[in-house]
Amino acid sequence: MVGLESVNKHFGDLHVLKDISLEVQPREVVVVVGPSGSGKSTLCRAINRLETIDSGEIRIDGKKLPEEGAALADLRADVGMVFQSFNLFAHRTVLDNLTLAPTRVRKTKRAVAEAEAMALLDRVGIAGKAHHLPAQLSGGQQQRAAIARALAMHPKVMLFDEPTSALDPEMVGEVLEVMVSLASEGMTMIVVTHEMGFARRAADRVVFMDAGQIVEQNTPAEFFDSPQTERARSFLASVLPH
Repeated sequence: MVGLESVNKHFGDLHVLKDISLEVQPREVVVVVGPSGSGKSTLCRAINRLETIDSGEIRIDGKKLPEEGAALADLRADVGMVFQSFNLFAHRTVLDNLTLAPTRVRKTKRAVAEAEAMALLDRVGIAGKAHHLPAQLSGGQQQRAAIARALAMHPKVMLFDEPTSALDPEMVGEVLEVMVSLASEGMTMIVVTHEMGFARRAADRVVFMDAGQIVEQNTPAEFFDSPQTERARSFLASVLPH
């Protein structure tokens, strides 16, 4: 579903993605972990070209990621993205946030888009907030609205860029529950997160990045219980409770 081959990215003199190759299969949940500054978010943002790459190739569902124009917009419509800062349209209701892209991009009839949006809001537990503005919601509710908004486009793959890092601790669980249920339903997901419990519970594969490289990848059980590299061992020692 997602393929990266020899992807490189620089910010000036900083080489943030170093020859990254990664394949993500349909229905697979890949969780990307690693220390701050390891390139995780840049990798996530490169997959739908929010960050351009310097070299290499990215494919979504077998199609090479276009550089710009209508073809890029079409491909982006198949890739849902959830950011750490929600990025909801502040002046539109939650319901309008969910129906805007389906009606404008997919040309879905308004009544159909609203019915689907309400079903999605019910699924993430905030149907009662449909006519509220984002500012009237808690952080956890805003992030669940953002997940529902991404799902409204019927994406082939969902990207999550540290979706709980801006949330108060008591709100983290409610967002992770929605993500776990998505994973169990077979959504293809790439999740950049610091939530090791989620990685252990929901991932098919954990990818460990450090200094712009994929250092190690394995099943959650193997990665957490028997890390193969010293860098992974030292990272886990710093983030897991003793």
